[in-house]
Amino acid sequence: MVSLAPQSSQQVLTMQGIQVPASAVNPAAFFAGTRRQNLLMKTISAFAGLGSTDLIPILQTGIISHLRIRVFGSTTVTPGTGTAATTYNWPYNLIRQLRFTANGQSNLISVSGAALKCIAQTNRLPIDDRGVSNAFGGASPGNTFTQGTLAEASESWGLGSGVTGLSGATTNFDLVYEVPVAYDDITLLGAIFAQTQSTDLEVAIDWMPLSQLFTLTGNATATVSASVTVEGTVYTIPSVNGGIVIPNLSAFHSLTESRAPNSISTGVNEITLAGQGVGRQLMKILFRTINNGATTYVPLVMNDTNYSQPYWRYGGNTTPEQFADGKMLRHFNEFLYNTDIGALFGYGAFDFSSQWAQRDSVDEGSATQLRFGFTIPNGVSLTSPYTEYVQQVIVAGAVAA
Repeated sequence: MVSLAPQSSQQVLTMQGIQVPASAVNPAAFFAGTRRQNLLMKTISAFAGLGSTDLIPILQTGIISHLRIRVFGSTTVTPGTGTAATTYNWPYNLIRQLRFTANGQSNLISVSGAALKCIAQTNRLPIDDRGVSNAFGGASPGNTFTQGTLAEASESWGLGSGVTGLSGATTNFDLVYEVPVAYDDITLLGAIFAQTQSTDLEVAIDWMPLSQLFTLTGNATATVSASVTVEGTVYTIPSVNGGIVIPNLSAFHSLTESRAPNSISTGVNEITLAGQGVGRQLMKILFRTINNGATTYVPLVMNDTNYSQPYWRYGGNTTPEQFADGKMLRHFNEFLYNTDIGALFGYGAFDFSSQWAQRDSVDEGSATQLRFGFTIPNGVSLTSPYTEYVQQVIVAGAVAA
């Protein structure tokens, strides 16, 4: 374990809430000497159970840029004399919320499983879901789609999403969630300095309750058993001339998901982003609207029927981007990511970083009152709808909260 308690005669810097000698910050020497490692952090043979929480400590070693979480197990459905169906929360919102805490910063990552899958497709990784077949909606075994599933070929859903009329069976599932601790693995912007005695790193996984994963009538039952594996991508800390060297870790990378407080309805809906402030650089907004938000949790498809004129805005009424309708935003997102994120799971993205973050990202200190909005045409039938959105932000280490 490296001790970074500074000597009184040394100039010190505070990075991510930890004091380090100023002489240790040497990005050029760090990148010349570091080595990437993929380490097993934790295995859980049996998860805490639906509606419960698993707490997973993260190893205090190196500089952490990425976590990879595998959730695998089986579902057993017994319709009896009733009926059984999956909601559209299955499979990815099996993780209701994943929370990553580092050095007292409790909201660095706080998102649902579905949002994590969408983020993985949009974060400039060499990955897309093209040709990966899964069932989405319809009567068992469901309607087959090979685009927009947000899935990887190495995964297995077991049961389709939003599929009705399930028969009695035990099926296996295997899901993988990428958790981008750093903004990217090239610059390591926002990576976490883990190799100190003062570091406190933890992942908390809240599991979705059974009633929000399955719709059961009569005496129908469903059970889920699961195991969890957590791995991390870690960069070693080189030693140069008897001392350690590290990159500039003065910022945090934050992903937070919120539910809009607005009552969503037909007509114009405008949502102000939560937690805005100086020292925050907005990189991306992901959003979607959930219909039938008390029963089946159906994502509202991003198209020209459901959405008109999606936009983002700041200040009094400055609107840098406005699309004609949901179909045009969906097309632009597919152009950026090579994944149709709006087709099934209903996501739309306002992206300020995929092409050139230094030019396009939004400084929240100067662009105040950030908000996004859209119009839902009068012909769209809504039942208990709500909008959820994710902010991807680079946060100055001294002001992260």
